[in-house]
Amino acid sequence: MPRAAGKSSGGESQSQGINIEMNLLNQLKQAIRNTSAHNPDVQAAPACILWPDRERLWEPVINQIQSVLPELLVLGEYAPEERRGPAIWLRCAIAGTVEGVVANEGRPPILYLPGVGRQDLRAISECPDALKPLAELQYRGVLWSQVNAKDWTPRAFLTTEQGGLGLDIARDAATRQALHAALPRLLKESLSNLQGRHLDGDDFNTLLIGGDPVLDVLGWLSQPDAIKASGSSPEWHAFCQVCHSQYGVHPERQTPLEALTCLTQREGAWSTVWARFCEAPHRYPQLVEQLRQQAPPDLGLFPEVEDMQVWPQLNQQEEDKLYHALCELGNLPAPQARTRLDALEKDHGGRRDWVWAELGESPLAMALAPLSFLAKTTQRSLAGGQADDMHQAYVQEGWKADDAVLKALAEVTGQREQEAVFTAIRSIYLSWADDAARHLQSVWRPGDDGLKRDEPSPHAREGECVLFVDGLRLDCGKRLAKRLIQRGLNVVEHSTWAALPSVTGTGKYAVAPIFGSSAIKEEPESYQFTPITPHLFKKLLRDNGWQVLERRQVEQLHKETLDTSQSAWCEFGDIDHVGHESGWKLAQRVDAMLAEVAERIQALLAQGWAQVRVVTDHGWLLMPGELPKTELPASLVDSKWGRCASVKPGANTATARFPWYWNEQVHFALAEGIYCFKAGESYTHGGLTLQECVTPELVVTGTAEITPLVVIDELVWKGMRCTVLVEGETDGLMLDLRRHAADPSTSLVLSSKPFKAGGKASVVVDDDDLEGEVAQVVIVNEAGHVVAQCLTTIGTDD
Repeated sequence: MPRAAGKSSGGESQSQGINIEMNLLNQLKQAIRNTSAHNPDVQAAPACILWPDRERLWEPVINQIQSVLPELLVLGEYAPEERRGPAIWLRCAIAGTVEGVVANEGRPPILYLPGVGRQDLRAISECPDALKPLAELQYRGVLWSQVNAKDWTPRAFLTTEQGGLGLDIARDAATRQALHAALPRLLKESLSNLQGRHLDGDDFNTLLIGGDPVLDVLGWLSQPDAIKASGSSPEWHAFCQVCHSQYGVHPERQTPLEALTCLTQREGAWSTVWARFCEAPHRYPQLVEQLRQQAPPDLGLFPEVEDMQVWPQLNQQEEDKLYHALCELGNLPAPQARTRLDALEKDHGGRRDWVWAELGESPLAMALAPLSFLAKTTQRSLAGGQADDMHQAYVQEGWKADDAVLKALAEVTGQREQEAVFTAIRSIYLSWADDAARHLQSVWRPGDDGLKRDEPSPHAREGECVLFVDGLRLDCGKRLAKRLIQRGLNVVEHSTWAALPSVTGTGKYAVAPIFGSSAIKEEPESYQFTPITPHLFKKLLRDNGWQVLERRQVEQLHKETLDTSQSAWCEFGDIDHVGHESGWKLAQRVDAMLAEVAERIQALLAQGWAQVRVVTDHGWLLMPGELPKTELPASLVDSKWGRCASVKPGANTATARFPWYWNEQVHFALAEGIYCFKAGESYTHGGLTLQECVTPELVVTGTAEITPLVVIDELVWKGMRCTVLVEGETDGLMLDLRRHAADPSTSLVLSSKPFKAGGKASVVVDDDDLEGEVAQVVIVNEAGHVVAQCLTTIGTDD
């Protein structure tokens, strides 16, 4: 028998087993389809499902609903391509006589009736003529309506327990208005994200503007006119309501300048806005400029750091103070300069955590960290003991001073910073390096076994590739070793003395496997101090079973297939060339060059060599503001470099002479201390100092992927900001906070953050309700792999 007009029930919906992980659009689809459920033993299948909507509340999203309900047809103007038409067309479509409208196999058609209520169909005698073709369908079909026979409204469907979703939604008019405006986006939300919450107008307005009100507030502060023009009228209205309720500012009634005052005060919800701004200040250049144009308030004689950090003007004042203080170091003896640097670090070091440092506006505060470390390192003099004692002390700690100089110079951004950093370095580093150099030169004696190198065997070692890197100073070798370890490679470090004079012509062939060859001359070749020509050098290598890889092959290893059964010699790296060309600015390029060398080493191992042995010829001196000069008349020499010279036979000079590595009967003049024979040199080599002559050798094995080795050293909560300090190489690493360490979808912060120089990063949890919960601090590499993690309690120092 025909099925009587019916309605969906809560029991019917629940019997279908609604999945709470589905979004609301699919929940709605399932609920409407469940209306056609019937007992085929006693009932006929309904001819259609009628969906009345007198108030047209579903009409704005009906196209969205049609995307998941192909059987849904709409009453309206004739537009068959949109599955819409008048009542007579709907009747024909149901009967299957309309071309192009494909019935959904196994399911009855659904007829959405905007502007039509249930009672309009019931009162047939009063039913408008345009609807009469549909009136009899209420007997052959079924109505999708509530248990109380009322039409389903969006709010009723979301809140009703029977047949609806049972959500807790406020009943005020503002919430109802916001719900209708946000309905297109609300249908995309997962039911599980909405259950267990009391939802009000703010929730729906927030959803309408994208779900991230903090980001929207920052965007409005940065570009108020553009933000207003970019959104629709409902979105702008929703944004204004959220601003008013959550931040106490109404964008239509108050100016961005009033909101800017709230931002700088950072009270209540505005503290989260400020924290988000600090996480990515580069995204808001106009906001930064607006802060510059505001006058900071009077903070008194002893202002709080928390209040100072907001204002770029105050940060610049502190930079100016630091500039003058660093420049004054040039008037102090080295011990006092070191003490002063320690005090400056205490006063200004905290500014490295201010947002202005992230924007590059605190270069002197950034340089102060390595300068302070340089001060501590140079307190320990290397000028003591014999040559071997000095070698050991330099390898253990002394090289860190050279590394700190490079790090400080890497922060220099302009002429003003250059003057201050140069002065600070010279005030404590020049005398320290010169004292060590003079002592080394005084204790060195011809024939001193402590200065003899291990002579490389001329015979090829099976499975070995020797990579020569010109000018790989010990501190740079340490940086390279760290990079290689970060890539998961095994590194064994050695150190040795460079051949004298410490120039490429002499030192390169001393580390090459050609020792003992009759082709080596007893007299240096021209002014280069070399014992063999490049052509003969390569021939000698090949004669001894070594293949010589050209630079082109090394640069394009990914395109090459090489014979790794034969040991190889290759050369890569331009450290020395860049040093001579750029002077002190080498410090700003050295990391990029070392990264390239690390890539070449890993590529060589990937080709199939069992190990790569990294060798170099010499180190170098680098002194910003130029090295001190000593005189050596040109009339007394055949050739002269910055730190070494070939003296003419019979010339009378007090300059110290040392034997040539390849023939101890041949002597060269080497400059004393860290002095230079030429004026204006800030980078040079060729003499006898620890920086020039203690050189690294690395033996690298393995083919592992990049796996940074880092250790979480410190974790601090300040409010809802978590700051982490790690030890180890942090290039390419990101900090995140998650419920489950291995699952990035459980992140509790809006975005993970990269580590800054020095191994520090911070993230902000903007949901205050999470305070006190346990979470995982994780550090991930570029591939997304977790390389370190630890438990923490949000908002609490552990």
